[in-house]
Amino acid sequence: MELLLYKLFGEGRDLDTLQMSSRAFVIFFITLALIRISGRRTFGKRSAFDNTSAIILGAVLSRAVVGASPFVPTVVCCLVLVLLHRGLAWISIKSKAVGQLIKGDEISLYRNGQLHEENLEKSLLSEKDILSDVRQQANVKTLNEVSEIYMETSGEVSVIKKK
Repeated sequence: MELLLYKLFGEGRDLDTLQMSSRAFVIFFITLALIRISGRRTFGKRSAFDNTSAIILGAVLSRAVVGASPFVPTVVCCLVLVLLHRGLAWISIKSKAVGQLIKGDEISLYRNGQLHEENLEKSLLSEKDILSDVRQQANVKTLNEVSEIYMETSGEVSVIKKK
């Protein structure tokens, strides 16, 4: 049995195609389980907080596939990362201050007929970008038909039309 496992999964960095493929197969299901543990928001919200977790998870798990790190410790490390993400998300729901620290706040880009130039600059957006978002999000051509515009914590622009 041990010989079969070695043949399928190998050891260290000298892995052949079968061994890397076997590891990738197993890591796929482990990753699926870890993402289910982490929660839907990991890929649903696309905030910096969630993207950071997803990027680190992918980077660390890839080490198990290519044999750059030992398999079991790598998977356990990823479990810790996922539990950390889930724990911080839960704490940020309970504590507004922690939520604000981890996720940030929305940024007002337009209100009361005025573009907030300093916030546009902070968000790396031009007036042309805003007009594009207005057309796409609110289905209108001009800011005259818009009440407010925000840069959300996910990086998306939301547009509120006038009533």
